[in-house]
Amino acid sequence: MKIGVITFPGTLDDVDAARAARYADAEAVSLWHADEDLHGVDAVIVPGGFSYGDYLRCGAIARFAPVMTSVVEAARKGMPVLGICNGFQILCEAGLLPGALVRNAKLHFVCRDQWLRVENNTTSWTGRYEKGAEILVPLKSGEGGYVADQSTLDELEGEGRVVFRYVGENPNGSRNDIAGVCSANGRVVGLMPHPEHAIDALTGPSDDGLGMFYSAVDALVAATA
Repeated sequence: MKIGVITFPGTLDDVDAARAARYADAEAVSLWHADEDLHGVDAVIVPGGFSYGDYLRCGAIARFAPVMTSVVEAARKGMPVLGICNGFQILCEAGLLPGALVRNAKLHFVCRDQWLRVENNTTSWTGRYEKGAEILVPLKSGEGGYVADQSTLDELEGEGRVVFRYVGENPNGSRNDIAGVCSANGRVVGLMPHPEHAIDALTGPSDDGLGMFYSAVDALVAATA
């Protein structure tokens, strides 16, 4: 299976995301922000960083990159897409996920290992987890507070589309302690913490994040069976 990893000017976690895909026995394909097609990939990761310097608003410029036109079209046809940190912001800006990410509640950049609870294990990116499982992955963001209007929050909660929730102290003021959400069909997932930095216990706080990438491969294999 081929998983594309996008690089924008300012992206800094693309190499880590590609490594995570390879750890899950997928082929990692590099996608450049100016590419107009997805080079035959089966899924896409929009990684973290500071795309286009986070000018205007995080993800606001990246969502207009040529590659994102193809990502939006593919996602609407059912391709699994994962947005991590800045990638989550981009997916929200592109309209693939609801809500927005704003400055952390105390206006400080947060960098720490963070416990998350898996609230939905039926998405294309969470099938390897037990519902209610707690996983430890790094969090590093300055604009990670998830916000949405009350009707959207009610819809997300009611439809089980909150995928991850912060455990313990809320690190950034996210509404309802939300760390990640998904699309209505469960194929598009965005989260602020970084599972790609938790794929090997030797280099990360755990290898808990690896399950997300294995889950995607499982979903792709099942779709072709």
